[in-house]
Amino acid sequence: MREVTSMIKIDKKIVGYDVQKAEIPAEKPEYRREGGGDRGAEVIRMHEKLERPEMLIGSTYKVKTPVSDHAMYVTINDIVLNEGTEFEKRRPFEIFINSKNLDHYQWIVALTRIISAVFRKGGDVAFLVDELKAVFDPRGGYWQPGGKFMPSIIAELGYIVERHLQSIGLLAEDTLDAGQKALIAQKRAEFEESQKQQDAFSESEYPDGAQLCGKCNTTAVVMMDGCMTCLACGESKCG
Repeated sequence: MREVTSMIKIDKKIVGYDVQKAEIPAEKPEYRREGGGDRGAEVIRMHEKLERPEMLIGSTYKVKTPVSDHAMYVTINDIVLNEGTEFEKRRPFEIFINSKNLDHYQWIVALTRIISAVFRKGGDVAFLVDELKAVFDPRGGYWQPGGKFMPSIIAELGYIVERHLQSIGLLAEDTLDAGQKALIAQKRAEFEESQKQQDAFSESEYPDGAQLCGKCNTTAVVMMDGCMTCLACGESKCG
């Protein structure tokens, strides 16, 4: 069978022409999304084009180091994604560092801008913790109260970021299970027992605070009736 085509007769002179194209809808920015399971819901993840709300939830951490006379205050603000839904979560959005000490003003501003940009980029930002904690001060670190060594101020900022990410659920806390805690307690008790001083003269029958007698070399000299007297040999400065 031959295909029958209809013909259109043009009675007027052709003065111009135009090629008709199919309409293409305007492209919308594609945001990274994560699946919502069998329910088919989609949740927008953190991305750099996300606009800053007028109000953010934040936490401020005080840093007082022995290498500076002034404390630093580190503020990390979080944005709440998918608020009011089952997919609600907090993600870090920006960081600020404030201090009266202006010696490090330039690197503080640069560092906060870079970290904030990484936060807003989204994805796995936990790598910042390891990068910051690995910075060592060539002049030497310092000891925190409680006996923890801090290699630099930047490393302490890394610990603060880690602590904040753990508080919002972005990082898991490094905790020991019951068996590990029991083993550590046992090993500590064994070590402390082995390090105890075995002194036959550690227990004294004389009062606490007694002084050493120059005659019998016994810690038994006390004040008695206004005179220093040895309770072991009877030596007295009063005769």
